[in-house]
Amino acid sequence: MAKQEGEVILLDFWASMFGMRARIALAEKGIHYEYREEDLKNKSQLLLESNPVHKKIPVLIHNGKPVSESSIIVQYIDEVWKDKAPFFSSDPYARAQARFWADFIDKKLYMTGRLLYSTKGEEHEAARKEFMSCLQLLEGELGDKPYFGGESFGYVDISLIPFYTWFQAYETYGNLAIKHECPKLIAWAKRCIQNKESVSKTLPELEQVFGFVQQMRKKIGIEE
Repeated sequence: MAKQEGEVILLDFWASMFGMRARIALAEKGIHYEYREEDLKNKSQLLLESNPVHKKIPVLIHNGKPVSESSIIVQYIDEVWKDKAPFFSSDPYARAQARFWADFIDKKLYMTGRLLYSTKGEEHEAARKEFMSCLQLLEGELGDKPYFGGESFGYVDISLIPFYTWFQAYETYGNLAIKHECPKLIAWAKRCIQNKESVSKTLPELEQVFGFVQQMRKKIGIEE
């Protein structure tokens, strides 16, 4: 066990793409940690105390000190455990670009994706167009590179790959054809799963996530 590892606890929920990021980052660095599944309807006192501002998962607790928000958690992991391959390029501009695209994923892709399975009518139709536009922009950024940062699996890959587990739900409820419209993005996702054990062992099956989304839709009264 690395000297700086100490006690590492992850408060998480299995279907959260944000929690998956933290799990992939920890696996990439080979960090041993205690995983604690949260009941989001009955959040633990530890979660409420560790993230009193947002009261959300994931929360990484390292030697008693909590770190919240998945993008910040991934950066923290990268900065603390430097003995393994970094998630960022050594080039400042490349690092800035990686942070830009991760922010885009959080603010545009995630929020638009939520509307695909939680709304109907005009709002849903607008979300369909915007979601595909977001994916096409990401595919354009990926281009013909193996990974977003080039030859190495890095920060943007960690930020986006958990969304792949939600693609079946996005396609079904958004009436989309992601595989047809964004073939390079699908090939990238499969490459990540095939080449990175941190990804293949972390991501749940698409059918599991789809079932979870079905249940959510029933709860909010939108499931037919």
